[in-house]
Amino acid sequence: MAGQATLRSATVAGLVRPASDPDVTGRHRVLPVASPLGVLLPGGGLRRGTTVAAGGLPDGGLPAGGALGGSSALVLALIAEASRTGSWCAMVGIPTFGAVAAADAGIALDRLALVPNPGPEWAAVVAALIDGIDVVVIAVPGTVPAAIAGRLAARARQRGSVLVPYGRWDGADVTLQVVRSDWEGLGEGRGRLRQRRVTIVARGRGAAARPKEITVWMPGSDGQPVVAVVDVETATRAAARRATLTLIR
Repeated sequence: MAGQATLRSATVAGLVRPASDPDVTGRHRVLPVASPLGVLLPGGGLRRGTTVAAGGLPDGGLPAGGALGGSSALVLALIAEASRTGSWCAMVGIPTFGAVAAADAGIALDRLALVPNPGPEWAAVVAALIDGIDVVVIAVPGTVPAAIAGRLAARARQRGSVLVPYGRWDGADVTLQVVRSDWEGLGEGRGRLRQRRVTIVARGRGAAARPKEITVWMPGSDGQPVVAVVDVETATRAAARRATLTLIR
């Protein structure tokens, strides 16, 4: 009910363009992402009608403050550019969501719908949001039955929304996983954390079937949520390279 009420009030106010509205030009079929992340996604962005899963969900969900984990920061960075350029986004099932961290990541809070506690009917809430919100992020509540996952993915395809499960989600079109996260700035036990080097692996189906791996600064030294790609290579080649490293004493 909370999700439906949020959707109704926004629609009445004329603030949400229903995702099912016809788009005869095709200009909005791919929602933008920060350019470093675009190399991981078919078409260079969030393609409407797809499901893009992002990493695993740490205990407690997204932190309330700014010290985001790698996967949490990835979720915010993934939707920030679409939000900044006019798309509506929704966050479902994240009671500790930090608005300050979201704003720092570039998300427009006036185009963000929040449903912190969707309750046992969470799938119905997500389905209602998919009908009229461009990007719907959901903290996956444990193991999701294949039938429910399939129904929500099919609804996103029909309505032209982008479904972003935060956690394990079998059958996603693309899965982005943070495999390494290292902060820089501390020296011999003191100093300030300045920037973080994050390695992300993308796997998926169809155009995303070939795994890719990138390493980016997240955030960058200038405070931007995602900046310059440090390295890009296929995930298989990266794994092979790491496997051949030899420790020299």
